[in-house]
Amino acid sequence: MAGQVRTGSRWRRLLGRWAASDEQRDAEQLRSDSVRSGCAFAGEVNRGDLVVVTGRLRTVVYTPRTNLPTLEAELYDGSGTVTLVWLGRRRIVGVEPGRTVTVRGRVAQRAGRCVIYNPYYELVPGC
Repeated sequence: MAGQVRTGSRWRRLLGRWAASDEQRDAEQLRSDSVRSGCAFAGEVNRGDLVVVTGRLRTVVYTPRTNLPTLEAELYDGSGTVTLVWLGRRRIVGVEPGRTVTVRGRVAQRAGRCVIYNPYYELVPGC
């Protein structure tokens, strides 16, 4: 009987993976990548934390401002998002939507969202 229960749960997992949307499978893959690399989950970081987060850039936007232009990117790791802000930058080669990156920095809050200003970043090869 115990073998049947295990088989049933195995089938349930297989069926769950098959029925999951592409977005759900992507989020699961990103979370497992974060676990393997020992990174924090974006959905669990708090203001003041010094963190390392790995994820995929959803958006990258140049915001021209009169006093200080910024390059802003939304990093998604399957658990949540963190906004990355590079002050005084118009463009960074390799920082583009769909690219996987690992960032390090201290978390701040802006308008209720987690933000890392001028993060140290590494482009993940092969992505």
